[in-house]
Parts: sequence; C-alpha cells; structure tokens
Amino acid sequence: MIHQLMMIAALAAALCTGSAFADVVQLPASEDAAASSVATPRRGATMEQVLRAFGAPTDRHAPVGGQSPQQPPITRWDYPYFSVFFEHRMVIDSVIPGQPPKVYHTGSLQRAS
Repeated sequence: MIHQLMMIAALAAALCTGSAFADVVQLPASEDAAASSVATPRRGATMEQVLRAFGAPTDRHAPVGGQSPQQPPITRWDYPYFSVFFEHRMVIDSVIPGQPPKVYHTGSLQRAS
C-alpha cells in the first residue's frame, strides 16, 4: 500500500513539474511599402514645428481630457498617412494606421532555452 501511494505521489509530482515555454511573437510586416517609409514627427516636437515640417493636417480633433494635471489635454492631428498625438502642445507619439508599434523589449519575447 505504501509503495502504491509513493508511486502515485511520484507520478503526480512528475505531472505537476514542467518546463516553462514561451513562444516567439512575430509581428506581420506592413503590406503597404509606402506607409513604412513615411516620415513622422519626432517626440517632443511642438505643434508649430509639426506645422512647419508637415503642413496643415487633414483633420484636427478637439482636445480630450485636461480637467486635471493627472489627465492633460491630448489632441490628435490626422495626416494622409499618419496621425500625431500631442500632450498640451508637444508631440507624444506619431502612428501609421495599420502598422504595429515598434517592440522595444524583444528580449522577453524569446523562447527560453
């Protein structure tokens, strides 16, 4: 009886322990080659600098937020191939629709060996 309990305990322990595996995440390449070569405003640029460099946007969205310092006003300007997001008057990000954002911490996406 003790022998059977030890075998069951060993089997249960073997089933519960396992190696940790992670998958490598590969993001699809953009199908629109023209969009991938689009220059976009850099972070920290002002609205005036964006206007001088890229001209008037096709659409300006009203600011969202701004009721408190923890929620500053965020404004979006749309251009034909990208959108620019401002916090107050400074660029915080530029995005190309349909393209995934750049992955900065790829080390955590690699398969564990």
